[in-house]
Parts: sequence; C-alpha cells; structure tokens
Amino acid sequence: MKYFKLPDLGEGLSEAEIVEWHVQVGDKVAVDQLLLSVETAKAIVEVPSPQAGEIAALFGAAGDVIHIGEPLVEFAGEQSDSGTVVGDLSAQHNGPLEDVFIIGAAPAQGQRVKATPSVRALAKRLSVDLNHVRGSGPQGQVLPEDVERAGRLDAEKGAAEPLRGVRKFMAQTMAEAHRQVVPVTLCDDVDIHAWQGKQDTTMRLIHAIGVACVAEPALNAWFDGENLSRRLLKTIDLGMAVDTEQGLFVPVLRNISQRPLEDLRAGLDRLRADVKSRTIPPQEMQGATITLSNFGTIAGRYASPIVVPPTVAIMGAGVVRDEVVAHGGQAVVHRVMPLSLTFDHRAITGGEAARFLRALMQDLTRPEV
Repeated sequence: MKYFKLPDLGEGLSEAEIVEWHVQVGDKVAVDQLLLSVETAKAIVEVPSPQAGEIAALFGAAGDVIHIGEPLVEFAGEQSDSGTVVGDLSAQHNGPLEDVFIIGAAPAQGQRVKATPSVRALAKRLSVDLNHVRGSGPQGQVLPEDVERAGRLDAEKGAAEPLRGVRKFMAQTMAEAHRQVVPVTLCDDVDIHAWQGKQDTTMRLIHAIGVACVAEPALNAWFDGENLSRRLLKTIDLGMAVDTEQGLFVPVLRNISQRPLEDLRAGLDRLRADVKSRTIPPQEMQGATITLSNFGTIAGRYASPIVVPPTVAIMGAGVVRDEVVAHGGQAVVHRVMPLSLTFDHRAITGGEAARFLRALMQDLTRPEV
C-alpha cells in the first residue's frame, strides 16, 4: 500500500484547496500523469503522479483543504510511502489550523478530536477510530502519520477493545483518584502467631479496622478537596474490594464496629454473592467511609492501594506467611501478615496514620476476639 501525500508547494505555503480530480478509483496511471489540480493562496498547481500504478483510494473532494504531508492518493500494492514531486515533502504546519479542523466526538481523555477531511478519509480507509488516536500535531490535531501508526498497530496487534461497564467505571474512578489524592503508604508486618484455633482472617481484619477507627477517628472520614473540608464520621461503613472477571466491585459492609463477627460474615457473604450474580443494588456500593483490599487471598506482600475520594484511607493485607522472627532473644518461625495502609496526606497526618496502624496491629496480635 502506498500513499502519495501533498508535497511542499514552496513559498511558505502550508495548504491547498482541491479544485478538481483528474483520476478516479480504479484508474491506472503513469509516472507524471496529472492526478489533480489544487489552488493555493498564490496559484493553481497541477499535481502529477510520482509513480505508475492503480488508484486504490482518493482522499478529499473538490473544495476540501489539504495540508502538506496529508494523503492525496493511495496506490494499490504493498509499497513504501511516496516522496515528493514538487519541493520537499513536509508534515509541518505553519501556524494554527483550527478553522479547517472538523471537531469529532470527545475521546476518552476528554479532548476533542481535531482532523481535516483528508485525515478523516484516511482513518475511514484504514478502519481507525479517531477517538482512540492521540494527535501529535499542533493543538493536538491528528496527523496522517498518527492514523497510519494506529492502522499498523491494529493490523499487527489487533484492534483495541474499548472498556465498558464495570471496567470502564473502574478506570475512570482510578484516574480521578490519581488526579485528586496525595497518597502516602505505610507498610508493616504483624505477628499473628498467637492466634488460637481456626481464625477467619478477613473477619479479624474487619474487626481490627473497626478498633483502629475508634482509636484514630481521623481515618474514618470524608474529605472535600475542592473546599478543603473534612467530615469525621461516627458510623464505620467498610468498602470491601471484590475481584471479578468483569472488574472491581466495592460493596459496603455497614456499621462494622457495632455488629458481631457472625453477622458481619453473613453480611459479607451475601454481598459477595450479589456481586458475583450481578444483582447487587447500586446503593450497596455507595457510602463507604474506609476501604479494605484483602489482596493477599490471591498473591502479593505489600501494595499501594488507591484511595478513592471522598474517603481518606484504604487498608491492604498481603499473603500470610511463615517467617523467621526474633522472639525472646531466639530466632523462631512465626506466622506474619504484611500490611499496607495508604492515606490521603491532604487530610491525614503521618502521626494519625501511624497511630491507626499501631492500633490495628495490636488488635491483630490478640489470640482471638
């Protein structure tokens, strides 16, 4: 496939308007055969073919404005891009071209698509979605080489799959959290060798978070970054990160400090079942005041979990492991749980976070609750 692009027409001109095409798709042309006429600010220029071949596609119609470096013609066959026939081929634009850009739908990052008719025709020819192309030109406009690069990537790696549903919402939420929050993560290991009998690790973590929120209420809060205000909350409503094939869900376990562990376990099982079956009501995933990510049920030791506003903290628990520790002046093997606490430093001081983590660890060292 070969694209012949509008060459440098000289005298500082950066664009031309198509006056008339002298060929059609399917025509076979010879070297120097007239392809089209274009009008610049100074003259009408006849543009000849740089090669012999068959016309596979034309980019632009009479009246369209084409810029230097944008495609005019596609020749059939696998070949490299053509050079210039008049002066030096250039992809540089002289000054803003806002007046000739066609504004497309808003891409995912919130910027408007800017592209000329020729570039849009090229994108259509290559089945490239301009909403997924990052423009490298002035003011973010999409250039021909951007479209060609995207087309090659699609051909080699397959078309990108747009995120939908839960995964799209997760991506948007994480990006907004990254934009707003000033995160700091504290990590430590807690020795849980003293646990007696069969302990429910998740319930122990939930209980410890409740105890720590009572000891250091600053972490059970909502923060308004726009108005620089915080709201200390009396009820502890714990967001529980649940991994699914569809993406991340965070149902909320209510009032964890005032309910027995058996009731909390039943409530958590019910929430997880509703998540798996996709029947959980939206209100059951709203209003968390602090979050737990128990990623250690799968893998991983430490992490830097993401704080999602308006909450100010998230607790992460890694894989429980056997480790050699110093105990009573001796090297012994104990069960150890790695912990990672991420907090929003706009709202929480380092001392508050450290005191929260200390209270949580003290509760986890108890034989039972």
